[in-house]
Amino acid sequence: MTIRLAVKEEAPLIHEVMMAAFAEYREMDVPSSALEETVESIQQVLESGKEQALLYFDGKRPIGMVRFTLDETSLYFFRLSVRPDSRGKGIAKAMLRALEQYAKEHGCYEIRCSVRLSLTKNVRLYESMGYTILEERIVTAVNGSFVKTAEMQKQLSYT
Repeated sequence: MTIRLAVKEEAPLIHEVMMAAFAEYREMDVPSSALEETVESIQQVLESGKEQALLYFDGKRPIGMVRFTLDETSLYFFRLSVRPDSRGKGIAKAMLRALEQYAKEHGCYEIRCSVRLSLTKNVRLYESMGYTILEERIVTAVNGSFVKTAEMQKQLSYT
């Protein structure tokens, strides 16, 4: 098991893991916008420095990834993805712990994410790692549909 920062040339790996993980959301009333992303769009944001990503490898095979941004005090993550055939093994939690460590190393005091409230297993995962719901929102999707989401946050401790 290896978790490390991705480089821009690994955009195809990031995209591949994300597509495998988000495929189950294709049939939702409002499919995830992750399914519309391309290798090129991911590569562009990595090259620009607007985003970073962690990749989780099992040997040479990428099985998990998460994308994120940093500001002066917080890390915001999104698209946390684990291949369906690798779920239930603590990979998402390991990536969240790696994000927390990265955030601390960069002087952040909190980690945040947004999650669809209908994805209760995802909400429970984050809660099990110490995240709390800050705010519930209704987001308008590209197709005009409404999606109930929650902004979640975890305060980082430096003790």
